Amino acid sequence: MGLAARLVYGSRRLRAGDAAQRRKGTGLGIQSTIEASGDKFTPAMQRVATVIRDQPRIVLEKTISELAQSCGTSVASVVRFCRALGLSGYAQLRMQLATELGKEAAQFGADLMLGAEIAQSDTLQEMASKVASLEILAIDETVSGLDYGALERVVAALDKAERILMFGIGASQFVAQDLHHKLFRIGRNAFLLADPHEAWTAALLSPPGTVALGFSHSGATADTVRFLDIARGAGALTVALTGSPDSPLARAADERLISRARESRLRAGAMVSRIAQLAIVDCLFLGVASQRYEQTVDALKRTRDVTHPK
Repeated sequence: MGLAARLVYGSRRLRAGDAAQRRKGTGLGIQSTIEASGDKFTPAMQRVATVIRDQPRIVLEKTISELAQSCGTSVASVVRFCRALGLSGYAQLRMQLATELGKEAAQFGADLMLGAEIAQSDTLQEMASKVASLEILAIDETVSGLDYGALERVVAALDKAERILMFGIGASQFVAQDLHHKLFRIGRNAFLLADPHEAWTAALLSPPGTVALGFSHSGATADTVRFLDIARGAGALTVALTGSPDSPLARAADERLISRARESRLRAGAMVSRIAQLAIVDCLFLGVASQRYEQTVDALKRTRDVTHPK
């Protein structure tokens, strides 16, 4: 598919509000919801989350009393855990998890335990299969659960922005770097900020029409939260790209774009979560690119030509 066709296709997908609503209506996976809800959990509830995360089928196999005993906690804590997820109780958790595991087995194969950690005994092929399946699932759940109203507002703001500031630390900086590269290539006034002091200074001196985007899967990176706080105080529109809707970063933002991912403990920085956030970055870029279609195509052609001289 050529560049022009890809841009048209992406634009049509982004603007297909009815299709977006149908996907959004499918709901987010309960396992991803557990992963993203850590900030709500007490230490006892965290133990429940860890056991279910590592062995999701335990909910199907054990009564609530047996699960509580396995987690070293009380039945009341398991009930509170369920309610923190917005569920009525253990029966609804069991039903949703059974449905989700059944769908995943049908999609990825019964032998692939998506909820299980990558084990030391796994072969490289088994590890690769688990990672690939989790990344596919993360993209699907992220796109299904996107707030398309927020996405459209951020796209509109980026299109009109006089200055675009992007900041993330560690693996999150790689995601910010990807969006910066894409926007810079089509002539937008975009800046990738290298360290906290630079980010805070740029945020403080935000001119009118600035959009500041903070990237953090956990949403708890203090330097990135401060970046958005300062930018917001200076009058910039602030946007959080995070996997935690109740995090400090999300609270510091005017708009929130939430990714969904189930990470392995063997994560050198972000793995699956990085892929989920890159899917949001691609949606943002396609949305912005489609606003000035001919200008975008021309900019991409000219920058390609200058970087690939004949």
